[in-house]
Amino acid sequence: MSALQRISQSYRVASTHSRLVSTQACGWMRQQLPEELGECYSERLTFDDDLMVVRSRYRPTRNLIEETVSPHNRHMLVITFGMQGDSGYKGADGAAVSFRAGFTTITSFQLSLGERCYKAGATVSQLRLLIGESMLNKYIGEQRTQQILGNGNVRQLAFQKSSAASASHASALTRYLSHGVTGTLDMHIHTLSLLCEQLKLLSPDALSQSLKFSATDIEKLQRVRDIMIEQMDQPLTIPYLCAAVGLNEFKLKEGLHYRFNSTAHRMLNEIRMRKAYTLLESGCQVAQAAYQVGYKFPNNFSAAFTRFFGKPPKSVFGKRR
Repeated sequence: MSALQRISQSYRVASTHSRLVSTQACGWMRQQLPEELGECYSERLTFDDDLMVVRSRYRPTRNLIEETVSPHNRHMLVITFGMQGDSGYKGADGAAVSFRAGFTTITSFQLSLGERCYKAGATVSQLRLLIGESMLNKYIGEQRTQQILGNGNVRQLAFQKSSAASASHASALTRYLSHGVTGTLDMHIHTLSLLCEQLKLLSPDALSQSLKFSATDIEKLQRVRDIMIEQMDQPLTIPYLCAAVGLNEFKLKEGLHYRFNSTAHRMLNEIRMRKAYTLLESGCQVAQAAYQVGYKFPNNFSAAFTRFFGKPPKSVFGKRR
């Protein structure tokens, strides 16, 4: 079946489509699509007018396109933590935003008209923070707030792997919401901790740099690192990596510096040396370790290993025995 056929067979839920809405005693509001479409709902908890937490869980019985219209006629910053599964957003203005498990996506908008896309049978779980302009002004000042929020169009400001700290705070909030617990000091602490970490990342310098790289670019840069890990025994070159992921040389080099604060050569060398160290510890011979991490000549490997660790590979050999 072609991609066009799959799209044509998707079930479209209009923004005016009837949704079951319920308000719980503990303060959060739940919106749910009809049961015949599967388990598809979102829960919203409002701390105040400018700070909300939304937990969503979708497992549709068919490919689903849900039209969305922002209920907020004001500038908002949205921080989305992917907990499970992948989904996408397509704006009426052509904006495209990706959401992936284990990644944090940050967007800003004023009026948002578009659609969210979900695959049949796939579970997508996400946690979102929605922060209004006045709260951002309070925490980071008007000038920085205006820079982040822009002109009101949907903008993707960041797309990167969630840190261990963010994942921990997001998981804690999800557990609270799952058990209907709200209004606790712990929930406020987890929410503000998440917000604090992300606002630090959106410094003016980091923001201007991050806008040079789309979500697709970031995924390609991550793939470059994955290729290095998977193929470290091969003579990897910049042209090969560019062709493998579909980035030009300039963007690959700039992207590696932005995403990993490294160069291709330095990153590959570190990956090889740390893998070699593990092999040697487990009892692998020096020549064998050299070959497995891409060195044809053991002498060259020994020299590189010694430069990197400050000691020769023979000093590490067999230490875990």
